[in-house]
Amino acid sequence: MDRVLSLLGLAKKAGLLEAGEEPVGTAARARDVRLILLAEDAAENTVRRAGHFAQAGQCLCASVPATKEELGRAVGRASCAMLALTDVGFASAVAEKLAQLDPARYGSLSERLSVKAARAAERKRARQEQRVRTGKTAVRRKKRRDA
Repeated sequence: MDRVLSLLGLAKKAGLLEAGEEPVGTAARARDVRLILLAEDAAENTVRRAGHFAQAGQCLCASVPATKEELGRAVGRASCAMLALTDVGFASAVAEKLAQLDPARYGSLSERLSVKAARAAERKRARQEQRVRTGKTAVRRKKRRDA
């Protein structure tokens, strides 16, 4: 579980994680969220709201085997019942670590997120190839050198 928590801390430092109900809800409604994580001791109302956020943002939601205090400590807060990862790479990495801990519970989550991460990487690669074909990459480099 320590590896999952350290990944969450890295995501927070990178600005790719929202912590708390209001920021998670806002990001989910904007469809920026890839994975919502809940503490194992989250209140029923929080779990219900997280489910609604996941439906609204068309993202995945999972409960992790960590308390609110442990999740909060990982992201620099006193306690946190709900987190949202906004980057598909971090979400996939967290789901993979969770699947290593409990394959029966998190295996399908890890598979779904790894497929999404692969699709995102393919789209990024296709955009890069398009830029190279049209010469936009060279123009950007030239602009940076001239600036």
